[in-house]
Amino acid sequence: MTDTLFALHRGTAPLLVSLPHDGTHVPDDIAARLTPSARRVPDTDWHIARLYAFARDLGASVLVPSHSRYVVDLNRSEDDVSLYPGQNTTGLCPLVQFDGTPVYRDGAAPDEAEVRARVERYWRPYHAALRGELARLREAHGRVVLWEGHSIKGELPFLFDGRLPDLNLGTAGGASCRPALQAALEDVLAAQGAYGWVANGRFKGGHITRHFGDPGRGIDAVQMEISQRCYMNEDSFAFDAARAAPLQALLRTLLETTLR
Repeated sequence: MTDTLFALHRGTAPLLVSLPHDGTHVPDDIAARLTPSARRVPDTDWHIARLYAFARDLGASVLVPSHSRYVVDLNRSEDDVSLYPGQNTTGLCPLVQFDGTPVYRDGAAPDEAEVRARVERYWRPYHAALRGELARLREAHGRVVLWEGHSIKGELPFLFDGRLPDLNLGTAGGASCRPALQAALEDVLAAQGAYGWVANGRFKGGHITRHFGDPGRGIDAVQMEISQRCYMNEDSFAFDAARAAPLQALLRTLLETTLR
């Protein structure tokens, strides 16, 4: 059991890497109500903090939560408005897994009072840390880039058709960062041939990208959703260091681009 809600490494560069779905901890009282499959927390952004471990060497701040998205999804708005109207998705305190099966046993789902309590206990502190670190870095440098690191299984018929591209850059359709930064990142992606990619496709950026991105006020926000096949075994959840190495090199180049 852990009382730690997140770990914040404070860097010196104008870059904050937020990894809101890296956590796997589920408190005992909640875990007891989950279905057997949900207890494996399969919808975790597996090993994403390990994938971005190099970011500290670039001087970036890094924010990583302890708790699973099944406790509360830190990348959803507190009012739980859908990010993708008309498409299947999961909620602030998810009731269904990414494959469409239940998270909770029959009759064990949280009621509205419990959802509100989880928002207060887990969601608000993470967002306060985000807000505070962005303010600190922007004050020090005049500008700051918020990089939202995510990953997901590459084939999930409940959420999207077909096979997701390897790398999915999201800028809320261009609203969350400067056009010049998006263009520079797209140039990096276009220059490599190892990974398929798309900008503002199925994943355009979640609540954090959309809410905190404010390029007119010196905050550029970018989301990168990675298909997990690029660096791990999607069935066993095992990290594959050999497969991850070239991806990490490309991610390093992308983060270095945000600092230019």
